Amino acid sequence: MTTHRRWAAATALTTAILLSLSPAAQAQPAEPIETTSTPPGTSALPDRALTGYWHNFSNGSTVMRLSDVPASYDLVAVAFAEADPTTPGAVTFNVSSEVSDPLGGYTDEDFAQDVAALQANGQSVILSIGGELGNVIVNNPTSATNFANSLIDLIGQYGFDGVDIDLEHGIDPTHQEMALRQVSAAIGPDLIIAMAPQTLDMQSPAGAYFQLALNIQDILTVVNTQYYNSGTMLGCDGQVYAQGTVEFIAALACIQLENGLDPSQVALGLPATPRAAGGGYVNPSVVVAALTCLETGTGCGTFTPPNTYPGIRGAMTWSINWDATNGYQFANTVGGHLDS
Repeated sequence: MTTHRRWAAATALTTAILLSLSPAAQAQPAEPIETTSTPPGTSALPDRALTGYWHNFSNGSTVMRLSDVPASYDLVAVAFAEADPTTPGAVTFNVSSEVSDPLGGYTDEDFAQDVAALQANGQSVILSIGGELGNVIVNNPTSATNFANSLIDLIGQYGFDGVDIDLEHGIDPTHQEMALRQVSAAIGPDLIIAMAPQTLDMQSPAGAYFQLALNIQDILTVVNTQYYNSGTMLGCDGQVYAQGTVEFIAALACIQLENGLDPSQVALGLPATPRAAGGGYVNPSVVVAALTCLETGTGCGTFTPPNTYPGIRGAMTWSINWDATNGYQFANTVGGHLDS
């Protein structure tokens, strides 16, 4: 999710992926696809939600307490939980000294109080697993149970509303599903489950990440795909689009919208500033244009969506800390659209 992530390799386009996508999207927009049911884990979330990541580290962006996150962020993903080196599959979390020291001492207890403060303000807070450097491996029943038990403990300790899956070093959909269902069974239907796959991971329903999303659709809240650090990719119409354009964002989101996910489970992930990613930054107004394209079928540039999706969930940014360095332009622009 950071500036130095690998992205050049994602420009390779394979014949197998091309064949998996239908050219039918070149037709004129048909009837809108509405949200058919209330997704799980949404009792505290608005129908249109803005997600942002809070850094538990320092990387040149603004270091802040969790309670300093603006109210415009409906869903705050805490980045990141780390792999427990003593227990395969398990994860741990503590406030980093990179955050605590600049803030003059910011303890785990302070953080837990801030989680509660955001929740009292109507916001939701989830724990993100993975990231660019994180390497949590869940690949058998034992590691799945270890993952679930450790996450349940952290939810109890800090009061998190759920979890975000941002595993960028490979994913085992069978055992990751097993783990998430154990957490869901323990916490209940209000558990928020978000995902933040890289662009390439959601090119085809045959991909492992996409399989996981479809397999857990009954407990899945939202997929915030990272539409950056991508190079060129295929849209749902089988055409090639370059990152950093409204066509790229809308045409790639269309793949999920046309292949099984409910519109309310789909959101658009973009960097808050050029420094927040290696490539693919767009002005927040372009994110609004992509949402409008998918909502209404207008302003899509050269891309024509096969349907409109007025129930699309919203947007995500990497990150709140980077947005703070830019006067919260992303939150003000995109959040303002979602609130309208």
